[in-house]
Amino acid sequence: MRYLFFLVVLAFAFNSKADDFEISFDWSDLELCTTGNPNIVSNPYFELTNVPNGTKWIEFKLTDLDVPSYNHGGGWMEYKGQNTIEPGIFKYKSPCPPNGKHNYQWTAFAKEKKGAFGKTISKASASKFYP
Repeated sequence: MRYLFFLVVLAFAFNSKADDFEISFDWSDLELCTTGNPNIVSNPYFELTNVPNGTKWIEFKLTDLDVPSYNHGGGWMEYKGQNTIEPGIFKYKSPCPPNGKHNYQWTAFAKEKKGAFGKTISKASASKFYP
């Protein structure tokens, strides 16, 4: 009986991950920057998967995981059911590590309202090393 219970719990845990909010991004068109002085650029191309019901806005934030205190910024976009986000929706400070590769993470917050008082329904993150 315990074995059956374990299998049910395991199956539930595995299946719930399949519906999690996810993002991915593409920096292939980003101009190389390694001076430590970021450029102001348009957002990358994003793909969204399993955006939660009730999402009206998505807030994006870029973090340099090697220097998390540096504010690269991000931006907001109104969500109308789209699964791809083209460049040009918002501007941010590009990745631009002065010494070697840094690991950068985009986090997307699915919200019911825009602004600090909008409840976060879910969040998703994706990271890549740059350059």
